[in-house]
Amino acid sequence: MQHLFHHDGEAALAATLRQRPLLAFDFDGTLAPIVARPEDARISQAVSARLRALGTRLPLAIVTGRTVDDVRGRLGFEPRYIIGSHGAEDPLDPSASAGLTAVLAPVRQRLLARHAQLAAAGVVIEDKGASLAMHYRLSRHREQALALIADLLSPPDEAWRVFGGKMVVNIVPRDAPDKASAVRALVARCGAAGAVFAGDDINDEPVFESAPAHWLTVRIGRVGLSERHSAARYFLDSPNEMAMLLERMLALLPPPRTP
Repeated sequence: MQHLFHHDGEAALAATLRQRPLLAFDFDGTLAPIVARPEDARISQAVSARLRALGTRLPLAIVTGRTVDDVRGRLGFEPRYIIGSHGAEDPLDPSASAGLTAVLAPVRQRLLARHAQLAAAGVVIEDKGASLAMHYRLSRHREQALALIADLLSPPDEAWRVFGGKMVVNIVPRDAPDKASAVRALVARCGAAGAVFAGDDINDEPVFESAPAHWLTVRIGRVGLSERHSAARYFLDSPNEMAMLLERMLALLPPPRTP
């Protein structure tokens, strides 16, 4: 996996943009730096302005683990598409999202029954409707917090799936679309020839793994020693390089047509 701002990466970016692709981005850790409290996350004015400009030239999507309503207020502009809850929340298909929310009712009961224990362990519960997240970043004893979460989710239920993230454990209905399904559906929906996708976490790997060869996939952050190999084709070191990437995209695209 090469840094995107290398000769090969620059050439791949230019070639992909000539296809007029969908531009799709994760939010936390990609457009916005990871912060201790999720409610404090914001994107910079530079990133917001460049995304807004790109959205006038190509179809643009935010595909996030947050809810659609939550991330919408953090962007500073309105993209064409926002998909929430790791692919499970699609504003254009509200009935499907409502059905997925109902599947997680038993998990909510488990969380309610153990609420005091979770709070004492420093675990913060985020109910997103079509998905649930248990954040333990603020816990003083993270191993104990993880053990409590594992106990709460035992025995496992075939109705949902569990996956990790950066100091978070996520629960979604087993039949819910993941980010890979969501991005493929958006490509078909907008009639794009391909996609550029950037993400930073475990739940972004399905997009990297399933992307056709003509897509451009970018992991934000180098793979750490404790992580498995990423399937992304290229990487950036951190969200701090995102404004530069967006600026290069704008430079590579033909200028907007004048009326």
